Amino acid sequence: MTLTLENITKTVGGETHIDDVSMTLEPGSFNVLLGRTLAGKTSLMRMMAGLEPPTSGRILVNNADVTGMAVQKRNVAMVYQQFINYPSMNVYDNIASPLKLQGVDKAEIEKRVRETAELMHIEHLLDRLPQELSGGQQQRTAMARAMVKDCTLLLLDEPLVNLDYKLREELREEIPNLLAKRDTIVVYATTEPMEALLLGGKCAVMHEGRVTQFGPTTEVYHNPAYVETGLIFSDPPINLLKAEVRDGALYLASGHQVSLSGHLADLGNGNYTVGVRANHLSVERENAQCVAMQGQVELAEITGSETFVHVHFNDVSWVIQEEGVHNPRLGEATTFYLDPNRLFAYDANDRLVAAPPSEIQNGKAA
Repeated sequence: MTLTLENITKTVGGETHIDDVSMTLEPGSFNVLLGRTLAGKTSLMRMMAGLEPPTSGRILVNNADVTGMAVQKRNVAMVYQQFINYPSMNVYDNIASPLKLQGVDKAEIEKRVRETAELMHIEHLLDRLPQELSGGQQQRTAMARAMVKDCTLLLLDEPLVNLDYKLREELREEIPNLLAKRDTIVVYATTEPMEALLLGGKCAVMHEGRVTQFGPTTEVYHNPAYVETGLIFSDPPINLLKAEVRDGALYLASGHQVSLSGHLADLGNGNYTVGVRANHLSVERENAQCVAMQGQVELAEITGSETFVHVHFNDVSWVIQEEGVHNPRLGEATTFYLDPNRLFAYDANDRLVAAPPSEIQNGKAA
């Protein structure tokens, strides 16, 4: 099955929730919707499922218009971050319920239910009722019920958000592998850039109801077509600074000068916005081309084995992501280094005009 969205728009009470979205999802594809809360991810998925109609535009399945088709007539399954299970059925019957409705024979139901339950690590809970489960176990039951069904469209709306960290890591790897064996179109919504990267496939970046970019996930990450895409597909958000090209050099608003070489060599005279991801800044000089910059420490966050240092300079605040535990004192002056080879450049219309080669971007943990 091929799913095509043609100029989908949704307005509610005069407010635009989805703004002219067009994309085609291929059979067997894994597609990530990445965007902040209220970007429109859930609304778009509900229209894909047939749970609510678009205000304008068409939804096509294999070139047939299904825009007005009821959800009951579509072979679709959806999982929300808020788990939904049948309270009077045990876990086994909850998972088996869509297969029973499809008329699948008992032996096949037994096989598929137990396989899916094992994948979700709930095989020991099959006799329990939902109220006897923890929140995470109930969410895994709801996911198992959706995944056991041989549907053509599987919609997963932040399905791992209520699970513990270890299980989330396991399922991020297992879900794409399991679904790769099927011809199912999978759409997976998330607010987390790293989750999108780990899931792979294709990624649609959403902002205020619009899809700002859609393509292979690693390509979108390495070449964010607009400033907003770069901000959304970076955690922390990409650091930005105004700049100008004149007299054969790039002058940053901070007063620093960068030579026009490598991927920046073709920039013409004019105004730009340059960006650099937090993990591509360093407190140590990595090569001779690095530009030394000074700022004042505003905040230092230690998260596991990484430290996020917030620095302020020239009315701009940037974040530096460093491996290891660092303890800079608040308010102290600090020197950090910008490698021009890692700069993104956007024109006056916020369109990407220069991006570091992917091998350079991958040189430090992405």
